[in-house]
Amino acid sequence: MTAGGAACARPKMAACCQVACGGRAVGRLCAGSWLSAVTGMETGENIEEHLKVHKVKKKILRKQSLVIANAGLGNGMSRHQLHRIVENYGMVEALLMPPNKPYSFVKYESTEDAKKAFDALNGKEVTLEDSDQNIVLYCNFVEKVCWENSVPTSLPPDLKVIENIISPEEERKMLESIDWKGDENTQNAQKTLKHRRVKHFGYEFCYDNNGVDKDKPLPGGLPEICIPFLEKCLKQGYIKHKPDQLTVNQYEPGQGIPPHIDTHSAFEDEIISLSLGSEIVMDFKHPDGHTVAVMLPRRSLLVMAGESRYLWTHGITPRKYDVIQASELGQKVGTITADVRDLTLKRRETRTSFTFRKVRRSSCNCIYPSVCDSQKEQQRQAEPSFPHSEMEASELEQEHVHKVYEEIATHFSSTRHSPWPRVVEFLRSLPEGSIVADVGCGNGKYLGINRDLYMIGCDRSKNLVGICGEKGSQAFVCDALSVPIRSGSCDACISIAVIHHFSTAERRLAAIRELARLLKPGGMALIYVWAMEQEYKNQKSKYLKEKHGSKNKEEASNTGMSQRLPDDQKPDSSSQGSACSARLLDDSEDKGCAAKQAVDSRLPVHTNRTSFHSQDMLVPWHLKGGIKKKGASVDEVSFPAGCKESQELSPVFHRYYHVFREGELEAACRSLDCVRILKNYYDQGNWCVVLEKL
Repeated sequence: MTAGGAACARPKMAACCQVACGGRAVGRLCAGSWLSAVTGMETGENIEEHLKVHKVKKKILRKQSLVIANAGLGNGMSRHQLHRIVENYGMVEALLMPPNKPYSFVKYESTEDAKKAFDALNGKEVTLEDSDQNIVLYCNFVEKVCWENSVPTSLPPDLKVIENIISPEEERKMLESIDWKGDENTQNAQKTLKHRRVKHFGYEFCYDNNGVDKDKPLPGGLPEICIPFLEKCLKQGYIKHKPDQLTVNQYEPGQGIPPHIDTHSAFEDEIISLSLGSEIVMDFKHPDGHTVAVMLPRRSLLVMAGESRYLWTHGITPRKYDVIQASELGQKVGTITADVRDLTLKRRETRTSFTFRKVRRSSCNCIYPSVCDSQKEQQRQAEPSFPHSEMEASELEQEHVHKVYEEIATHFSSTRHSPWPRVVEFLRSLPEGSIVADVGCGNGKYLGINRDLYMIGCDRSKNLVGICGEKGSQAFVCDALSVPIRSGSCDACISIAVIHHFSTAERRLAAIRELARLLKPGGMALIYVWAMEQEYKNQKSKYLKEKHGSKNKEEASNTGMSQRLPDDQKPDSSSQGSACSARLLDDSEDKGCAAKQAVDSRLPVHTNRTSFHSQDMLVPWHLKGGIKKKGASVDEVSFPAGCKESQELSPVFHRYYHVFREGELEAACRSLDCVRILKNYYDQGNWCVVLEKL
């Protein structure tokens, strides 16, 4: 379950005593009250304390809400039972039960009803339903209970839940067909898995690698009783291949299965699972941490395909109760929304799942190469290594920056139409008639922002410069390390999302030095680079926010990172690039980065729309179907963006990036004695500085 939408409250208690209600003291007396009780004398201190108590009483009489401890979903109290308890004392306006918390909040229609409930329930012992456990309730008044309105969660992409796929009679026959007691291997299976009983048909499922041994089929094939059901699934289009592997799991209350992704190379796309005997909540998790709880009703079919099958993990949390929507009892399907006004507990019962798979006979070529074991070895062999020399750095950038932008220029330009507000603000703040160079101008979206400026752009990509010309902007082709503009001739320069494409600290510093060379004394440069910190001050960047359901975005979430990361993709707080950068900025004489290189220096492939785990990496660009490259044949087959054919046929390009840690860009700028930093800030996942030429 996600914890979003949890209620919050701040119960306030008197400094010296707890609440006194209805003539019955609750809690302890303070020293002044004790003196008054013993001597019968009213001291000045006692009078002051007496007034405090009166104020507390008066304040409480205006309150309508209670917090009830030990009466939450987290310790086994259902909404039905708690509502039945609290409604005995008056009209209940709201009952809020945060997920996985041992407390709840109740708001009454009147303060009198709230007071009656407090008097009756504080210290009251009750027995939990479906359990012999006794608990003691503790109450207190709260001034305000606040909660966020929960937004219904969407199912993971390409996931389907089909209700009532079979009849109760078909369910009975399928359950009876599994002979648990007569199977000699059952005990071994239970010893291996510990958490559930399991049977395999067709091929034995190997839990060490979530695959099968394709050379060792089991005798007998699939049970005959399953054949009509599978033919129905084929006819309805839920699967494209007739399964030849079946795993039957039986879960008792409290049992589950760890989160996992079925191995890509082992099985074809669709994996279907039939829930028999009882409903269950299954948890799905994206590599970025986003979780979705999905209710699987009894006799329903779960269909995992595409992204939900290849990228998201799925599992069942071992517990005896599931948190579910209260208003949909008996007809639940889909996601569980963490709405504290509509959650309750449902006791689990014995559930049996029939999970069908089709064994794959060829390698997987899905669009999630960073989690695909078929493509992983090929990918590792093709991945470039971190450059050890100036020549290698230049070759890396030529292959994974310059060539890529030439190929994707048209598609890239179609995603670059909205100028960033703070860049626009900088350009509009410049004096009329200023000469401004946009170094790395891309499609020239900033060249026409301020018509009072004389702006000229330059970019390494001939195709992007051509797009600038089509828009009527002035631009030319050049390298950002050697701009053919006279020194000291510009009033301002901008470098937006360019310097992070240089693959060594020395080359990144050289790019900044080149900007400074172009400026007149007093001239300013604005620099933007991609930030390692895509979540800053508890706010996610736009890059992370757009990961779900984004359309026509640059970084469509078409690739993923495995939950079990390969060695070259594990989080690494000290990448080679940052290590070299630190030595450079410390003015160390040893400029050779190769001395302390890791044994495996291949660059990892980043998972789009997720947080960064390495400073130096390759970021995929999926060339969308229907986007015509310059020079492409007009007879070329095109598909609408997002369709399956487009995903399978569209090429994927990998661009090199070095993402900057906080302070890294400023440190590089301060190493130059010809500039000073006027301003530095964080803007939507980018580190930014404004420099002044001295």
